[in-house]
Amino acid sequence: MNTTIKTAMLAATALTLAAGTARAEWPNDRPIQMIVAFSPGGSTDVMARAMEPYLEKRLGADIVIENRPGASGEIAYTALAKAKPDGYTFSYINTPGFLSMQVQRQLGYDPQAIKPIARIVDDPSAVVVPAASEIKTLKDFVEAAKANPGAVSFGSSGVGTDDHLAIILLGAQTGATFTHIPFSGAGETRTAILGSQITAGGLNVSEFGGNDTSGLRMIGHFGKERSKQLPDVPTAAEQGYEVFMTSERGIAAPRETPDEISQKFAEAVKATLDDPEFQKQAEQLALPLAYLPGTEWEAQMPARLEEFRKIWAATPWVQ
Repeated sequence: MNTTIKTAMLAATALTLAAGTARAEWPNDRPIQMIVAFSPGGSTDVMARAMEPYLEKRLGADIVIENRPGASGEIAYTALAKAKPDGYTFSYINTPGFLSMQVQRQLGYDPQAIKPIARIVDDPSAVVVPAASEIKTLKDFVEAAKANPGAVSFGSSGVGTDDHLAIILLGAQTGATFTHIPFSGAGETRTAILGSQITAGGLNVSEFGGNDTSGLRMIGHFGKERSKQLPDVPTAAEQGYEVFMTSERGIAAPRETPDEISQKFAEAVKATLDDPEFQKQAEQLALPLAYLPGTEWEAQMPARLEEFRKIWAATPWVQ
């Protein structure tokens, strides 16, 4: 065989083996970008930063968290859907926002280009008021809105998010009218409640129970049973309102990310959630851990999407 041809063949073989080795050794000393769709200080951001060192330890790679708030998560999800599927870009995703935006508008990305890796928490939505507010219960909140249509304001983490949809359902059930004030994350909502800039705001159980509650009071949440973290707070159903809404948060990747990489990342997530040290931290942060493998979580999404289509048909949340 011609020496030149033989050398070229050996070089090509070496490159192929090197590429296979690099893939097998993922993450191969490169940092992994983790996108968060909301501003710093919210429950998703707090969860992401709590998990970061545990995931880094198990993956053997640095993780860089990047907040990309705006458009109720669409900015972040667009970046994820269009990222190179090489195992170096993941994002936290939140439902219902990830699903509800598919109902309310034309998106700048294809939701099918996103692959759920694992669900981490299932966190009830709640109504929070300033501690000095005369509103003590959900009934007080509803009656104030009915007595003064448009004067009672409610802040949320964005249009079509869980707290926004919860208040839409509460209004539809009771005939109360609330003025919706969307923010770019729970941190901004919390600040607005503390400053009495809004009558009430939507915070999840973890966003309330995992932080300093001075100056705030939760008057009810939309879970199906009382929270272990906040056992003294009654559910909406206990107060006579059959409204249920939670925020599921988890991790997703571009759809074409190789299965072996997705599986390795999913295993790192599960090992983190099973770690006693992380579980202690999660309890301190009031994170209601509710792990599901990505395939199981994704399998549940069509039914939930249909629920949001029905809500939209009866009560569109965007005019």
